[in-house]
Amino acid sequence: MASIADILTAHKDREGPLLPILHDVQKAFGHVNEDAMREIAGALNLTRAEVYGVVSFYHDFRKEAEARPVLKLCRAEACKARGVEALVPIAESQNRIKVEAIYCLGLCAVGPSAMVGDKVYARLDGAKFKTILEAM
Repeated sequence: MASIADILTAHKDREGPLLPILHDVQKAFGHVNEDAMREIAGALNLTRAEVYGVVSFYHDFRKEAEARPVLKLCRAEACKARGVEALVPIAESQNRIKVEAIYCLGLCAVGPSAMVGDKVYARLDGAKFKTILEAM
């Protein structure tokens, strides 16, 4: 696993490195905690408030690790029109996973859709959705 120092070094010559650094820290550790924000702020000559502002603005950044796997279920209008609401009770019945609403994965023509980690699923129906949940 990379350290925060390794991640900072990998982005040292990049213009506007804050978001890529935050994404890499999130990916490596599952969250961007106070210590990470402090270290990133120091390395980029930013205030902790500036880094915290970015972390708190974007929903994908977590300040604490989530113990359960996360399923992001698209609840935008196109997915609603294609039947996502029928999948919501199935998702919410799974206590071992965290279900988060997301408002557009960019797959409007092939919805309903969901995302687990970096993997996106489309054309979901009850059976396909249950298979994905079981695999989590």
